[in-house]
Amino acid sequence: MIDNFFSTLTTFYEQNILAYLQQLYQYPIKLVSLIIDISIVVFLLVKFIKVMKNSRAWQIFKGIIFFLIATALSSILNLHILNWILTSLTTYGVIALIVIFQPELRRALEQLGTNKLTKFFGFDKDLATKTKEDVYKIVIAATELSKTRTGALIVIERDIKIQDIISTGIEMNSEVSPQLLVNIFVPKTPLHDGAVIISNNKIAAAACMLPLASDQDISKELGTRHRAAIGMSKESDSIVVVVSEETGKISVAKDGTLIADVKEDALRKILIKNVVTSRFDEKKSQKINKIKNMKLFKKQQEMTVKVSEEEKNNK
Repeated sequence: MIDNFFSTLTTFYEQNILAYLQQLYQYPIKLVSLIIDISIVVFLLVKFIKVMKNSRAWQIFKGIIFFLIATALSSILNLHILNWILTSLTTYGVIALIVIFQPELRRALEQLGTNKLTKFFGFDKDLATKTKEDVYKIVIAATELSKTRTGALIVIERDIKIQDIISTGIEMNSEVSPQLLVNIFVPKTPLHDGAVIISNNKIAAAACMLPLASDQDISKELGTRHRAAIGMSKESDSIVVVVSEETGKISVAKDGTLIADVKEDALRKILIKNVVTSRFDEKKSQKINKIKNMKLFKKQQEMTVKVSEEEKNNK
């Protein structure tokens, strides 16, 4: 039995692996196609496993893997009766797979005909556009909370990371939505007391503890939420949106300064300017300046070479 197993391995190695390595030695260009082939297969396999993990079919999928391994082992160990039974069942396996995974297959085919295909392959929409949409959602949520005089504290992370603050709360890692933000701050719910942190276009955590401002020049009329907002904006470059529980007024804390009683339109403009425009336009201008500097450096090199050649010719 063991001799047969090693004989099978040797035959497989000679007929497949060794033969392919000889082809690569004779035609090295095939190495490129091999790398591309393996990369695509690995990428699709990883994506497939991620999709499966988020569906009810994951347990079934693990059962199928176990079934295939058992079939292979029964063949290697010469368990003829068991192998015959498992092989016979495999004949109807394709039909069974189509029936079992019908919802997942339909969803995948639907994505092929829509713009969700880019999202499936990891090419999501432009980051600046996504951030702008998140800002609109935050404004909608703040406005709704203001109408009902529901206290709220929303921190929008910018360039300085605030993982230490995120770790003080309850991890969420959820998409930004007005409904979820409003629901988090409903009084007497488990997550309402504390701040929501929005990081990397996600609601990273809720019920987070923020550092309080202790400056003497801060008005004593300000509540704990406003002091926390100012303290957070002083210790990082985050923008903090506060909704007062007493008055329902919206305020924005930025660089240790509180902009009080902000209306919906003004809130939208402040957030767009500080969260979207200033950040992404600055990065864009840096890239443009970098390209310009590279072109200028190249021209200077060309001019230096030209001058050197002219000096040689004159000599």
